[in-house]
Amino acid sequence: MALKKSQLYTSLWQSCDELRGGMDASQYKDYVLFMLFIKYISDKYANSDNYAPPVTIPQGASFADMVELKGKSDIGDKINTQVIQPLIDHNSRLARSDFPDFNDPNKLGEGKAMVDRLTNLISIFQKPELDFSKNRADHDDILGDAYEYLMQHFATESGKSKGQFYTPAEVSRVIAKVIGISPKNTVAATTAYDPTCGSGSLLLKVAAEAGKHITLEGQEKDVTTAGLARMNMILHDFPTANILNGNTLAAPKFKEGEQLRTYDFVVANPPFSDKTWSTGLTPSKDPYQRFIWGEPPAKQGDYAYLLHIIRSMKSNGKAACILPHGVLFRGNAEAVIRKKTRPLRLPQGYHRPAREFVLRHRHSSLHHCA
Repeated sequence: MALKKSQLYTSLWQSCDELRGGMDASQYKDYVLFMLFIKYISDKYANSDNYAPPVTIPQGASFADMVELKGKSDIGDKINTQVIQPLIDHNSRLARSDFPDFNDPNKLGEGKAMVDRLTNLISIFQKPELDFSKNRADHDDILGDAYEYLMQHFATESGKSKGQFYTPAEVSRVIAKVIGISPKNTVAATTAYDPTCGSGSLLLKVAAEAGKHITLEGQEKDVTTAGLARMNMILHDFPTANILNGNTLAAPKFKEGEQLRTYDFVVANPPFSDKTWSTGLTPSKDPYQRFIWGEPPAKQGDYAYLLHIIRSMKSNGKAACILPHGVLFRGNAEAVIRKKTRPLRLPQGYHRPAREFVLRHRHSSLHHCA
């Protein structure tokens, strides 16, 4: 029987709310999400007959081994060295920065306080409703949805959300529908890219619509969230998805020579009206020619991300992104860019008119320009 999200989220909320003590929500949820990851992969693959599971779980590095550490004085150190490090050593797409430090007294407390907190956290994930052995992710963004759920519940008390907004599954599905990807127009070599991929939910919904293992690539500025995306890809049986950490506008990671790599499909939910979009970047000297249609306002980076998306499309590629509806109406520099890019015929061998899809976030109404 499939695991109900309500059961999963109730347990996650309990673990965060009851056990975190004075710890900041934005820190503690990272521990909860790692526990979700290790429990899921252990239930699915630790004793699996699968010849090539998407993630290798070395002997001694499963959730069951974490259970054996409950109550021990060195539980935090042992989780770091006997569970997390072997996972990294045996899975090249995982990095130490993907995981929180389970032996950090500044976050988890010292001595008995740390032991009790980690012991209780492990106990939460021993609950029957969190048995994933007969459940699969199946294109349902478990980690991304859980992260969004925790962020939403803690936003009021913490007064911040790291400036990150995770795309709801329903919106991701609409975006995947908008670009028209389907089993009929995809092959294994089909490529999809998200320049601000967050937890990876948009890419996963695109892959779900494709109905096959296409090539997925994404970049995410926040190092912790990039790790979340890598774990999410593994959970959804896309272990070869390439998720890299870095500032997409100032230092794009996906390139072919000195130019941006181009894709069949591009999707994105970039940060709205980013006021620091040009940090580390000189738009007038951009080597990737993203701003030849105009330079976005210094304190409104919406068009900067849109122009990056345009440059990342193949000549017959399709793209869809979520932007605040102000991009349709604001004047000055943005009006100039709109005029030059609608209808847009791209240079250097591009022939097909670009299509700009803007999803009005608050009202979920779709606007098609050009």
